[in-house]
Amino acid sequence: MSPPWPKGKKLVHLDLKGAPPRVEYLHRLIELFSQLGVDGLLVEYEDMFPYEGELQLLRATAQPAYSQEEVLSIQESAKARGMEVIPLVQTFGHMEFVLKHRPLWHLREVPHCIGTLNPHKEEGVKLVMEMLRQVVELHPDLSTLHIGADEVYTLGEGEDSKLWLASTGRTVEQLFLSHVTKVAKAIKEAWPDMNIVMWDDMMRGMSLDTLKASGLVGVVQPMLWDYTPNLDVDKTVSLLEKYCSAGMPDLWAASSFKGSTSVHTCVTCTQRHVDNHLQWLKVAASLSAAINMKGIAITGWQRYDHLSVLCELLPVALPSLGSCLQTLIHGEFSTEAHRKVTEMLGVSSVEVEAMERTSAGESLFPGRKLAELIVAINSLLNSEDLRFFESNMFVRGWFSPYHRQRKMVNPLNSMHIHNQASLYLDTLQKMVESVRKEMANLYPSSTAEEWIEEHVSPVMAPLQRVIDAIQACVKEMVP
Repeated sequence: MSPPWPKGKKLVHLDLKGAPPRVEYLHRLIELFSQLGVDGLLVEYEDMFPYEGELQLLRATAQPAYSQEEVLSIQESAKARGMEVIPLVQTFGHMEFVLKHRPLWHLREVPHCIGTLNPHKEEGVKLVMEMLRQVVELHPDLSTLHIGADEVYTLGEGEDSKLWLASTGRTVEQLFLSHVTKVAKAIKEAWPDMNIVMWDDMMRGMSLDTLKASGLVGVVQPMLWDYTPNLDVDKTVSLLEKYCSAGMPDLWAASSFKGSTSVHTCVTCTQRHVDNHLQWLKVAASLSAAINMKGIAITGWQRYDHLSVLCELLPVALPSLGSCLQTLIHGEFSTEAHRKVTEMLGVSSVEVEAMERTSAGESLFPGRKLAELIVAINSLLNSEDLRFFESNMFVRGWFSPYHRQRKMVNPLNSMHIHNQASLYLDTLQKMVESVRKEMANLYPSSTAEEWIEEHVSPVMAPLQRVIDAIQACVKEMVP
């Protein structure tokens, strides 16, 4: 057992770049977060922010972006429960939602990487500063801003960068630092009291001297992220100590409660995320007194990036979030921590695949019905009978590509296959309609469409093809 998480904020990350919850649902989630012990939100709006003027093209098109009133209401809801709201706006890497737009193509570092901004163009810095200005203005009383800056892929590969790097002694590390410093200093100029947080990964390999000379000392607070269940404690501690020695003692951790298992995971495994937090507790317990841990952001990724598929939706991950928070509060995932989560959510288990209701209604667990439906349909979609339908004995024995090609089939066995496929298809269709209906209460219809196309259509389409092909073949064999 480790000591509980030390002082500092426990933030929940809301990743809105996919499956953005309806505002009414967000209000219910914020209420739950508050009961679970959250004291801040890290909000990654991406294209759901109501950008205006020349930036209006950044707004989502699959569903309407949140309105200004909605963005303010999210903050009011959080504030009423003592939660700070920290917006996360990407300013260097992962700018896919910006640089995918044709009028902004020329601001990419290289044409084929749509996430990374060219750091040499003044227009790029102006664009970033205008995005930040609009976000800051719609967040009255804002004291902390997260400027992203993780995974700046292909940096140094653009023509302008190659030219810049040709000067003696210049490195890609310096190129990264020069852009981030420029943005951070412009923020300090515009809003002198603003705390600036940034992801740390691009700085991990840098020497102490490089960090000391970076211009970021006293300006930014690095947030070190690691979402793995087997996080390397010693390595993480020494990284944090390095940042501190470089003159950056104000540091953040970032763990994960969902969206970090695989790019297409559909149902959250709570234990994996609890293990990640147990490792972070060991890290916190091993730090020197010189480090000022500002807090931990418990991330819940909805996509790996703007153009990847959806990760698990929030409802199926709430037992995981509750368990991660209780682990931090208790210093371990004890029987008491487990009991607290199951009681608060009104379920029998913290593993969403095993949970059963212990209370009627949804008041304790907003979105529980959708979580249950997703677990049920996911279980069917992953069953061997369905996944390997075309490999079963009947299909391989009596309805192979050879049979289909020649339309020479055994009608009796083919009808057996037809009936089996039809049964699966009917079951799936009924389940899909329930999922769609329930999802519509919590998410825009575009989310339901995407989720179904991603998870269900690839399983339904082959079944439908088998049914159609059998009908066509049997016609040739039966009067």
